[in-house]
Amino acid sequence: MTKDAYGREGKRPGWDEYFMSMAHAVKTRTNCSSPAKGALLVRNKQIISTGYNGTPKGIKNCIDGGCERCKDARAGKVKSGEQLDRCVCSHAEENAILQAALHGIATEGSTMYTTFRPCTTCSKMIINAGIVRVVAQEDYPHELGIELMKQAGIILEKYKGDVDA
Repeated sequence: MTKDAYGREGKRPGWDEYFMSMAHAVKTRTNCSSPAKGALLVRNKQIISTGYNGTPKGIKNCIDGGCERCKDARAGKVKSGEQLDRCVCSHAEENAILQAALHGIATEGSTMYTTFRPCTTCSKMIINAGIVRVVAQEDYPHELGIELMKQAGIILEKYKGDVDA
């Protein structure tokens, strides 16, 4: 085992591993009853914004009954990706983009790290936000978002490493 300059054993993580582990840490803040998801935007190896899935500010948390659609999904009445027009929750990718906008931070030329591949709506936001690369860990069951990002020239990579979050 190698040691670093401080005598610590182990290997230093690469950038993708480093940022993906942070996306996993971000997802722990979710207030949505669906599986936790986290995303972050990075430019020049600096985090510029983060987001997790959940209800908008000031709206009753999903985990506290704030979203009927998510409640139905938990009960098995709605499948993943269906009836999203009934969902009051925002996606992690959406929240990362919106937080950057809220604080006047440009997203153009950035990379998004996300624990779950973006849906079609988030893919459209990614395209219009000028994000140039998306690193996603888990697959999403619909393919249109991938096709749109490919058409827009966005680099889409599947993260295959392990994350200690």
